[in-house]
Amino acid sequence: MLETLQGIVERVTYHHPTSYYAVARLMPTSPPGGGRRQARTQPGAITIVGYFPTLGVGEALRLMGEWVVHPEYGRQFKVQAHELLAPTTAEGIERYLASGAVRGVGPVTARRIVQAFGVDALTVVESSPERLTEIEGIGSVRAETIVRAMAEHRDTRDIMIFLQSHGVTPGFAGRIYRHYGRQTVGVIRENPYRLADEVHGIGFRTADRLASSLGVETTSPYRVRAGLRYVLGEASAEGHVYLPREALVEQTCSTLGIDALQVDNVLTAMADDAGVVIEEAPHSPWPSEDDSPSAAVYLGHLYEAERGVAACLTTLVSECSGLDDPEAIRAEIGHLTAGEGLQLGPEQADAVELAFTSGVAVITGGPGTGKTTCVNCLLRLIEGRGLRAVLAAPTGRAAKRLAEATGREARTIHRLLEYAYSPDTLTLHFGRDADDPLDAQAVIVDEMSMVDLPLLNHLLQALRPGTRLVLVGDADQLPPVGPGNALRDIIRSGMVPVATLTHIFRQARESLIVVNAHRVNRGEMPLVNAKDGDFFFVPRDAPEAILKEIIALCSERLPGKLGLDPVSDIQVITPMRRTLIGVDHLNQELQKVLNPRRSDDQELTQGGTTYRLHDKVMQIRNDYEKGVFNGDIGQIVMVDLESGELMVSFPDAAGTREVRYDRSDLEEVVLAYAISVHKSQGSEYPAVVMPMSTQHYVMLQRNLLYTGITRARRLVTLVGTHKAMAIAVRNSRVDQRFSRLATRLAAPRR
Repeated sequence: MLETLQGIVERVTYHHPTSYYAVARLMPTSPPGGGRRQARTQPGAITIVGYFPTLGVGEALRLMGEWVVHPEYGRQFKVQAHELLAPTTAEGIERYLASGAVRGVGPVTARRIVQAFGVDALTVVESSPERLTEIEGIGSVRAETIVRAMAEHRDTRDIMIFLQSHGVTPGFAGRIYRHYGRQTVGVIRENPYRLADEVHGIGFRTADRLASSLGVETTSPYRVRAGLRYVLGEASAEGHVYLPREALVEQTCSTLGIDALQVDNVLTAMADDAGVVIEEAPHSPWPSEDDSPSAAVYLGHLYEAERGVAACLTTLVSECSGLDDPEAIRAEIGHLTAGEGLQLGPEQADAVELAFTSGVAVITGGPGTGKTTCVNCLLRLIEGRGLRAVLAAPTGRAAKRLAEATGREARTIHRLLEYAYSPDTLTLHFGRDADDPLDAQAVIVDEMSMVDLPLLNHLLQALRPGTRLVLVGDADQLPPVGPGNALRDIIRSGMVPVATLTHIFRQARESLIVVNAHRVNRGEMPLVNAKDGDFFFVPRDAPEAILKEIIALCSERLPGKLGLDPVSDIQVITPMRRTLIGVDHLNQELQKVLNPRRSDDQELTQGGTTYRLHDKVMQIRNDYEKGVFNGDIGQIVMVDLESGELMVSFPDAAGTREVRYDRSDLEEVVLAYAISVHKSQGSEYPAVVMPMSTQHYVMLQRNLLYTGITRARRLVTLVGTHKAMAIAVRNSRVDQRFSRLATRLAAPRR
């Protein structure tokens, strides 16, 4: 139950400039909760913690909150809501004015103002500011500055109180105020749904709750427009580039609780907006789920990305016919194979030749088929002619692996394109584009199955005319986390030459990880539990037994037997987020065992998650300002209890980099002792442990099991039932994504 407390701020120990989290000392002027017993047990000043947009010594506050006991700092009053009270004594007014809360007023000026006007000082400043010039040392210009600063201070606090009174949390209220400043209340009263489009981290649901609190009608065009964009955004988060019009209207009606005619009318009006594009169905050579025969509704940036990718690839394919004639290239490949120790089979030699003689080419194949060897041979051919090739991958881990495999620099696509904050435009943007293209004659992209449509578009826009582009990846893995399935669509279009590697080399055949990945991909059950093997199956029936076995494997058996680090070397990968053996619960249980709480440990708790020093964590959305992206995994290396901040170290192609998070950013970070199969893409781990249970029936798919298996280098351990594994192996269904990229690419060939 919340208590009410009133007092005067004696000291501000800490106040974060952007999150507004504060630690301060307060001298109570009334008993906590109105009770005399609590006042006796809490004599003198108390510690308060919470979110305050402004906080100054001498301020009188009425607080609502609860008492908590911090393991290091003891008893504190955790503030949930607060109200500024006008100081009622001359001493209080002087301390308030002298605290620095009002810009331009220091201790000397504060004393003079109070000496001149006594307890009426604040009233004079607000109602009769011209009287300030009666005080020695305050002229008309300075008086105007003081009055303006007082007004800004009051406006800031009033706006924050307005937002919090309508259910906006202090962290979000701070973001909103920083974005709109003194126009905040006017903007929100006119159209609260602007928040969802314009303020980072404020989604439709938050804006909708605020709108409801303000009395906005459920059928307001503002609400319907925001609802349509929200549904399209949710669809893109599920991988779709667009939604068929009928599906969009139906889902929006369900989300908003209004009828279809209202939604359809607003959607028709939105067709003129830059934010939404409605495109009638083109002729498609493949009538299927993802090439919907109805009108397609796109978010504007995805429409432009899809058209941009199609146009750039078509141009690149037509501009280049090869650096040399095929016979000369075949002879050079033979020389490299014979003289430099590269072991290329016939399939690989053909793949290298195809990639070298094409403007754009795809090299695809499963594990052990020699994709990396092809890349190394291709690099030697390109560099042998004095040309510059650059290597890129979608994630830091994938770029680091590519660099290790080739002995050359490899960067993430974002870093290659110099994505950064611009102080001139106050926005984040790609430094490399059509106006400032990459200085390279060839670009090789690894782990192409992970690259979503918008990122591919930015990469293609930054290529010079005539640049060779080689896309390397495993088309049988799961599609990207982001919208689109570019690798699959490019292959499917038939417009780009494709080399498919199927031969497994002898050394790779010695690994059951590789063998079983291909068996699963063919719909065959994996071979397990061979003596001295690297692929094991531990039969357990009940989810509780599976959970217990996974914890034992990660904490004792695998570290003890193989010398693996339980945090950095072992990765639990699971098909679903919820359930007893889903991501969320597994993380809670593994954290207890692998990084338990200790009396001297530093930890922060936010939104039900506890973050401890040395915890393994993952970024769950793209944060371009910080330069971390969805699926990046790192380790907490610093926890600052005073500021409510933590530091995470992320692996990078060049080593590691450290990223700071404050409390308002912690929603972007989750524990990563266990992760979903989708989030594991592009990464490799020495050992993978994966539950296989019919509890995850809806997610038991062949490509999901295949992707999980191929994340491991040294060891795979599946824990569960043969039935669940058999369901996954037999289920070859691939989730369809609404996209017209393949149709656009195929169009010039008709």
